[in-house]
Amino acid sequence: MPPDLEAIAEQVFTALADPTRRGIRAALAATGPATATDLADRLPITRQAIAKHLALLAEAGLVTPEPGERRRVRYRLRSAPMQVAQQFLASLACDWDCPLEALTEHLDRSARTPTTPPLERARGHHG
Repeated sequence: MPPDLEAIAEQVFTALADPTRRGIRAALAATGPATATDLADRLPITRQAIAKHLALLAEAGLVTPEPGERRRVRYRLRSAPMQVAQQFLASLACDWDCPLEALTEHLDRSARTPTTPPLERARGHHG
């Protein structure tokens, strides 16, 4: 995966590591674009704290600030960075899926092939 996509995914994961930012994102997903004041009315956190979290979410590209009337900024969710993070996780899963499938096939073959238990093999060589 190109380094810039990995960097975007890292920003997304860092931004979403905080439960407050996940809550802000969930609130925006549920009700659509909102100002920091709107979000502070819905969440148990001050408007100033919300504004700081929104700035981090905007830096990660997860929200877009849109100027509104009377200098009020509304924040809208952006899905593109989340899609990049999902692609990054999918690429990691691919790295694991093939070896895990090979291991599963090997174990299935081993389970179908009758073998002599190690203890009996050892007795057979000495007996």
